[in-house]
Amino acid sequence: MIEMRYERTIEMIKRLVVDGTVPGVSYAMLDLSSDQIMSGIYGNEALVPDVEPLRENQLYDVASLTKVVGTTNVILQLIEQGKLRLTDSISQYLPEWRYPQVTVRHLLTHTSGITGYIKNRNQLPKLELKKALLGLHVGNDFDQQMTYSDINFIFLGWIASAILNQPIQDLISSHVLQPLKMTDSTFYPTNPAECVPTEVSPERGLIRGHVHDPKAAILGAECGSAGLFATKQDLLTFAKSLLTDDETLLSNETKDVLAQNNAPNAAVRSLGWALIPSAAADEHLCIWHSGFTGTAIVLDRQTGQGLVFLSNRIHPDSPNEPFLARRYAIIQSYLTEKEQ
Repeated sequence: MIEMRYERTIEMIKRLVVDGTVPGVSYAMLDLSSDQIMSGIYGNEALVPDVEPLRENQLYDVASLTKVVGTTNVILQLIEQGKLRLTDSISQYLPEWRYPQVTVRHLLTHTSGITGYIKNRNQLPKLELKKALLGLHVGNDFDQQMTYSDINFIFLGWIASAILNQPIQDLISSHVLQPLKMTDSTFYPTNPAECVPTEVSPERGLIRGHVHDPKAAILGAECGSAGLFATKQDLLTFAKSLLTDDETLLSNETKDVLAQNNAPNAAVRSLGWALIPSAAADEHLCIWHSGFTGTAIVLDRQTGQGLVFLSNRIHPDSPNEPFLARRYAIIQSYLTEKEQ
């Protein structure tokens, strides 16, 4: 039974709530070979100003899962359609950018080496922030090392917009959410009560129904690195689209490529996704990604299995760094138990 297979992982997930590491958790393990889903919620969605028990199908600010649920797929669709190439210089689409050696592949694999300091970044108006980001430089990591950065996916969003003449978040809605019928997920929640809150910020108060990420809050619809609010059920729908041979979102050929290293030189990274070895005898690779707010997705296309994990680890206080090692241990436990 699927419940028995994931007994230890579920216990580790619940322990996050029991020991006060996170207010609450929402999780699902799916196994398409047996057509089973083990899903549950545990704990609270809010602790302040009042304790609120967690409810099913609430909207989570999924933070950087926006990169792989949204922007990555828009970019890969453009590549499939011949409107964009991995080898294209990003200067072709962002003429203000001064380093033509940086390609679309570099952005997707976080090997662009883009770096630099922007003074008062989180307080700048949109146009000033865009100008400052495009004025950054390329450091020594370029083409050699994977250095994760939101900037790569902000640039990818702008590239998609340059090709299709719409803001990236509108493109994600029309090219990903609507085709997959992810009807609850949105960049613009209309009812904060349906959203799991994140941080209690000194500047913004309780953040609920508004994106937590400061850059996404400034850039709005032009941000491809964060901003999506999604339900567990919609993320399961997304997971199934990548785990099965359904080609609504991407071709099967493209989906197979995702489980391969696509980074240059010594770096290891898929297109958009991180890679992690499965616990299977052949040690084939799975794709996964996390979000700052306390979220994660792990997908094994070879076996048709996946994990969707949602929490609001930064409620009421950020950054809650002890959570990070615990989340990774949960992922490792899941990878082990899914093979049993």
